[in-house]
This record gives sequence, structure tokens and C-alpha cells, in this order.
Amino acid sequence: MRIIINNSLMIPIYEQIVDQIKTQIRNGELKENDNLPSVRGLSKELKISALTVKKAYDTLETEGFVITVHGKGTYVAATNKERLLEEQRKEVEMDLERAIQKGRRCGISDEDIRSIFEIILEG
Repeated sequence: MRIIINNSLMIPIYEQIVDQIKTQIRNGELKENDNLPSVRGLSKELKISALTVKKAYDTLETEGFVITVHGKGTYVAATNKERLLEEQRKEVEMDLERAIQKGRRCGISDEDIRSIFEIILEG
């Protein structure tokens, strides 16, 4: 498992870990029952606090992406295709919302934003 932390981003480190693990699960790089690195191991590898890794793993567990077995480790949970699809839809919606807001801040009308969207879809 490869995680890259970017300290110059305004995104908290634990969220970067969560996002990258989710992406690896979605892409099939991490499969059901794959063992994630231990909290201590990953924190040492990334040179960050173990509490940060623990927070990321707890978030992933709460969202149903991983399961932690005390004394054994953290594993990728059974893949819920609908949950993954919904997660991806949410990300696309957020990206589109940001693009629309940026267009409006730049003074582009909603009609022009729709036209741009249609052009991109046809491309």
C-alpha cells in the first residue's frame, strides 16, 4: 500500500490517508480481506503521529471500508459496490459544485455554465 502525504495541502493528513485508501479500494489495488499496515507501522513509515493514522483507520471503519480485529489488525471490508458507487457520485457532485461556484465567481452565467458542461459531455 502506497500513501503519499502532502504537507502543503490544506487537507488534514488523516483525510489524505482516508482518501488514498478509499481510492485504492475502488481501483482494486486493495481487495477484500487485504491487511492494512499496523497503525504504528504506517505512522513510522509516513513519519506522522500514530494518533493520526488511528483517526484515519477509525474513519474508514465508521464508513464501512475496513474492519479492525483487535490483536490481529485492520482489513479491507467486503466490497459494497453500491457504497463505493455512492461515494464516487458524492465526489463528482462536490467537484461539479465547486466548478459551478467558481464559474459564478468569475461572472459566468448559469446558461453559459450549462453550455460548457454540454460541450464537455459531448467531447
